[in-house]
Amino acid sequence: MTTILGLNAYHGDASACLVRDGVIVAAAEEERFRRIKHWAGFPSRAIGYCLEEGGLTLAEVDHVAVNSDPKASFFRKIGYALKTRPDLSLIVDRIRNQTKRRSIEADFARAFPGAAFKGETHRIEHHVAHVASAFLVSPFERAVVLSVDGFGDFCSAAWGMGEGNRISIDGRVYFPHSLGVFYQAITQYLGFPHYGDEYKVMGLAPYGRPERLEAMRRIVRLIDDGAFALDLSYFRHHREKIAYEWSGGMPHVGALFAPALEDLLGPARRKDEPLDDRHRNIACSAQAMYEEAFFHLLRNLHDRYRHADLALAGGCAMNSVANGKIKRMSSFDRVYIQSAAGDAGGAIGAAMQLWSALGDTTGDAPTASALAGDRVAGRKIMDHAYLGPDCDDAAIASLLATRSDELAGKGCVVERIADEAALCRRTADAIANGEVVGWFQGRMEWGPRALGNRSIVCDPRRADMKDILNHKIKRRESFRPFAPSIQRECVFDWFEEDGDVPFMMQVFQIRVAKRPLIPAITHVDGSGRLQTVHRETNPRYWRLIEAFRAKTGVPMVLNTSFNENEPVVCTPEEALDCFSRTKMDVLALGNSFIRRNG
Repeated sequence: MTTILGLNAYHGDASACLVRDGVIVAAAEEERFRRIKHWAGFPSRAIGYCLEEGGLTLAEVDHVAVNSDPKASFFRKIGYALKTRPDLSLIVDRIRNQTKRRSIEADFARAFPGAAFKGETHRIEHHVAHVASAFLVSPFERAVVLSVDGFGDFCSAAWGMGEGNRISIDGRVYFPHSLGVFYQAITQYLGFPHYGDEYKVMGLAPYGRPERLEAMRRIVRLIDDGAFALDLSYFRHHREKIAYEWSGGMPHVGALFAPALEDLLGPARRKDEPLDDRHRNIACSAQAMYEEAFFHLLRNLHDRYRHADLALAGGCAMNSVANGKIKRMSSFDRVYIQSAAGDAGGAIGAAMQLWSALGDTTGDAPTASALAGDRVAGRKIMDHAYLGPDCDDAAIASLLATRSDELAGKGCVVERIADEAALCRRTADAIANGEVVGWFQGRMEWGPRALGNRSIVCDPRRADMKDILNHKIKRRESFRPFAPSIQRECVFDWFEEDGDVPFMMQVFQIRVAKRPLIPAITHVDGSGRLQTVHRETNPRYWRLIEAFRAKTGVPMVLNTSFNENEPVVCTPEEALDCFSRTKMDVLALGNSFIRRNG
């Protein structure tokens, strides 16, 4: 038996996972324990959870795999510095960051005193970890692999082929050119300054028109081999120190765009300045430019490899709008994107890549029928994301007993409903009556999306549900859409494509005739970022939707993350706290049904 601890450390979305003999035992992001969004640093609490879930001490772990290799592209780094002579502070800052990334063993000693790590530490190049995080848990025996993000180990993109349990990288885009930096710079320009705000630009884009696409084409240039290059006059990251903060808190990235971008597009929006048509059109144009470059690359990759399966990863693989167009805009028939496609997922990628390199594979050679089964080439398919902490019913009952006076004082009534069918019917009734329901069940999801275990669920039929949610809990921008969770077998009846999207990583067009029936999850362009729910992988959530379908004829619910301007809740205590301080109507906490009266 071989145990591997995979880490994404000293970067945004710090995370850990535990892999035992090629099977993912546990995985979680540090933010869920620290309660700080996108927490960056050493993921000691996520490590502690993974070890506890696996029944191990740190001393019993055989290998640690980290999704960064400071030695990668070493000569390219030297060559770039000699050729361009960037600001000295930029070089000093990069050296300081690399020094931090070499301190894993020291951080283990601080975080786990008396439990010395006795195994080996392995550095896995950033983009190799990314593509491994997709391909080595995918249902594909063979696939084109692609990673696109901001930067990691001096690269912003890498591609090649995965076959069996091996991955070959055949091409890369190197620093300072990056689609991720382009999109992040536009995000900052539009007045969304926080790390991870790019999804706001995606949500805003359909409200505008691509009137500034020609200007965007001056910023991003497409290259004949499928790659891309930035006009660096519009950026700062390549020549001067950018304020990066990756240590012990919420990550921060300073302004990436240069004054030339404002000369081209007009003045940048201040954070609290109202959005107008100019901003909406720039968002739309930036999304159109990203898609133009993305599909230019995909078409070239298909021409090169002549294979129709794609495993996609990297921060840019979180662009669910572009992902939903892959079948229409390229020759790829199937795409796999795991639930944590960004840097957090690199923890799984590093561990799985090391597992592959060690040759610790089991199982027979794959067959065509294996693609629909549990394993491919000896590796287990990640067909769900429920890899985080759980809480048993006894612990929930104890929590509710402890806080019974508090709940009674708030006018809450607590019932225990042990029969799952009855629990689902009661919850479906509340949803159908227009109530906002917290749904806390089973193991926490891996990745940024709530996928039916740490979710707030509502009625997708109500046109006013977005306003109700934002008033009672979310308080987020009105242009941002909410997503549907739909029974897998009903997708084609409601959407224009029949795809499997278990991790909410693709946006599809809703059928025109169906849009008036589900206005709460229909975006302004007629789209929805769906999650397909399988009876086999989340039976309780599927049964909840089935109970709602039986009552309303609609096989989906509105699903948003169980949080209030914080990381998604992890523990029952956090779920109860969120319920108590907001205007949520109902909380289904395990087998307990809590209703706020009055």
